[in-house]
Amino acid sequence: MRKLDEGTEPDTPRQIQRARLGKKMSQPDLANQINQRPQVVSEYENGKAVPNQTVLAKMEKAIGVKLRVKIRK
Repeated sequence: MRKLDEGTEPDTPRQIQRARLGKKMSQPDLANQINQRPQVVSEYENGKAVPNQTVLAKMEKAIGVKLRVKIRK
């Protein structure tokens, strides 16, 4: 399995965190909006998550930011 930093741009975890904080949301707030556990949000922000396009798409919608994700074949 790949970690988030292997399938995304290097600053994607920071981008998620900055956008979330810009919306004055806590990790549990974002997790609730995307129907995930707060631990999932934490793992994405720390670069430890295995990339999941569905979760990333929900995050993009919730925080209003297009995340830079590399697509590897």
